[in-house]
Amino acid sequence: MSPRTAPYKKSTPKPTAEVAPPASSLLSDRRVQLTALLTVCIALIMAAGFVDIDLLALATNANYFSTLPATSAAEPQISLLNFNSSFQTDVLGPNATARKIADLPWQAFHEAGIYYEPDNSMYITSNYVSLDDNINITVVSLDDYSISSTQFPDLWEANGGSSYYPPGSDTTKRPPQQVYCDEGDFDHPSALIAVDPGTNTSTTLLTSFLGRNFSSVNDVRQHADTGDLWFTDADYGYFQNFRPAPVIPKQVYRFEPSTGVIQVVADGFVESNGLEFSPDHKTLYVSDTGAQQFTKNDTGPGTIYAFDVVDGKRLANRRTFAFCDIGFPDGVHADTDGNVWAGCGDGVHVFNPDGVLLGKIFVGETSNNFAFIPGGVLVFSNYRLWLVENVKVQGREPSQ
Repeated sequence: MSPRTAPYKKSTPKPTAEVAPPASSLLSDRRVQLTALLTVCIALIMAAGFVDIDLLALATNANYFSTLPATSAAEPQISLLNFNSSFQTDVLGPNATARKIADLPWQAFHEAGIYYEPDNSMYITSNYVSLDDNINITVVSLDDYSISSTQFPDLWEANGGSSYYPPGSDTTKRPPQQVYCDEGDFDHPSALIAVDPGTNTSTTLLTSFLGRNFSSVNDVRQHADTGDLWFTDADYGYFQNFRPAPVIPKQVYRFEPSTGVIQVVADGFVESNGLEFSPDHKTLYVSDTGAQQFTKNDTGPGTIYAFDVVDGKRLANRRTFAFCDIGFPDGVHADTDGNVWAGCGDGVHVFNPDGVLLGKIFVGETSNNFAFIPGGVLVFSNYRLWLVENVKVQGREPSQ
């Protein structure tokens, strides 16, 4: 288990030197000047981070991004890139600001991102290190952004996850539990595990497809109307040397927790990864991250596909929705306006419902996932955690 982190503390600005007060008339003039200056400074601060991208210049200059200070910094930093004006006006909103809130010596911020109302915290899975140091759950308090680590019983190598209503739950209230994709290891099968953080208890929901082992179940969503769990399976445990060789194709599944019924609903992926429903649950988005297996393959898929959801049970009309220009689209989420967000190789990419790139939350390094919080977005980039505040849109999932 990785070491617990010290609580995050906001830095305190150094006090300014005291200055003798000027004469009353001069003080009045200076107050007017100071008020005007503060107004300008506040306006600059609020606008800071937004960078307009010249698409015509980019269309004819492959090195365009290297000319922008925001995208060519030596160290990771956060910027908000406008590929379309609506990204600033309608998606993030004109008052959005962005900052880094944590930079740790271990990869605490990797996947999942599940809000738990009783402690007003976000639960994030860390990245895999070794079988002797299995994946932690990083808990980020939304009260003060303090950070701690925990583990749940019988949850060995957690990856993606979502809020969860067990069968018979009151769905008019916030989800009482969480469900994680446990990638498993050489001694434990890959599985779907339900967790109650309040009681520190776990329940195994699923460990195989009709007796046939999964590779490394990767990400999961619960259908709001049926309660079914839709999830993906990929080979990343095998690629990271903590799972045996795969014995089943990379597929998307639908599982009924109340009956045990399980079906394959989509196949034909190199590495099926993130998935997400549209707000009306009529569309399912699934990412294929085959561009990264044992090694990086730039000609492999880094693609989000869209499917029609038929009767809440099956998928039809597979089509290419979007391709990620940097890295691959890992975690995928939708907002209530139907925009599709994906963690990619340089940050979070935001597409409109037609698959047009509206903008990026650029951090200059891979973001495997992110999470909506009330009025904001937390961006995970393994060692670092970033925050975008005063965000206009809201996340689709009911826990947001």
